[in-house]
Amino acid sequence: MEDDYVEVRKSWWERNWKWFVPTGCVSILLIFVVFIASIFFGVTSMMTNSDAYKGAMTEVQKNKLVIEKLGTPIEDDGMTSGSINTTNNDSGNCNLQIPIKGPKGKATLFVVAEKKGTWKYSEMTVFVKATKEEIDLLKK
Repeated sequence: MEDDYVEVRKSWWERNWKWFVPTGCVSILLIFVVFIASIFFGVTSMMTNSDAYKGAMTEVQKNKLVIEKLGTPIEDDGMTSGSINTTNNDSGNCNLQIPIKGPKGKATLFVVAEKKGTWKYSEMTVFVKATKEEIDLLKK
């Protein structure tokens, strides 16, 4: 009597689960990381493209005392933090902390402004890290 051997073929899942599960988990994690990164960089670029940011950077780059302390050129140095809120580009407010640097050192530019047609700055100060000096850019 011959053996009645019947080969039962395993399902796709039974054959492939060992590589599919880790690959699927890594893919989901990667999609999540890309989503969070895109939100982060979108918000950061919104801040650095704002008129309030550009106006403050223009003021800091032409201030003689800041140039004396940091040298020239003065540029941003990392991630801007804070908040900007605008409605229909006619009104809003901002509170920003912008890390800046020059050849002689680093500092932080603090900006507080309100927008009613144009940005009106209530605070624009540079805190020089090395000397712990605060420079008020609104004083003429």
